[in-house]
Amino acid sequence: MASEELAQKLQRRLLLEESGPAAEVEPAGGQPAAAEPAEERSCLTANADSELSAKLSRRQDINEGAARPRAAAVFNPYTEFKEFSRRQIKDMERMFRLYDSGRDGYIDLMELKLMMEKLGAPQTHLGLKNMIKEVDEDFDGKLSFREFLLIFHKAAAGELEEDSGLMTLAKLSEIDVSIEGVKGAKNFFEAKAQALSSASKFEAEIKAEQDERKREEEERRNRRAAFRELKSAFSQ
Repeated sequence: MASEELAQKLQRRLLLEESGPAAEVEPAGGQPAAAEPAEERSCLTANADSELSAKLSRRQDINEGAARPRAAAVFNPYTEFKEFSRRQIKDMERMFRLYDSGRDGYIDLMELKLMMEKLGAPQTHLGLKNMIKEVDEDFDGKLSFREFLLIFHKAAAGELEEDSGLMTLAKLSEIDVSIEGVKGAKNFFEAKAQALSSASKFEAEIKAEQDERKREEEERRNRRAAFRELKSAFSQ
């Protein structure tokens, strides 16, 4: 919609420049319209120039890999990565936070270097940059949690080279996403079968956690009651 409006403004500007200040533009109904005041024409031209310049600048930044990420909708890993169970995503989140030593919500080049060294598969500087580049959707040179999850998503889908750094990371992460996430799969990287219903699985996991909390709370009440009974017996 914004592009159409911009195109109309630019076309109008060209007509004005070609016809002169007193030009009349004939509308679709066939009746001539009065020429716009010079001040209004100047305002339209300035707005069109500004909007076009911003769009061209943004496109150039994207082409050069220097574009800043736009504000995005709230990321929900459970709905976006439905092939993974809730428990699996929590395991990945724990690993991500473990290596996010700066606690800024990202794994940068040096943190990724440390991660690969800890996993026993050190990479060259160029290799680390290529690892980030393969899933770096916003061109900021570091991994967000969503981009971290993309590593496992691509590995499960067979979209990574066997000898790539990202495949090595996925293999050495000790996060077996096939335990609950894929029907009939013996291991994560051989998973080709149809995914289980994510909705019912998610609900089942939530219910299991709620049942577990209820059970723990019941045990705590029983222990408190037993303690009060024992204390009462000693007090007599």
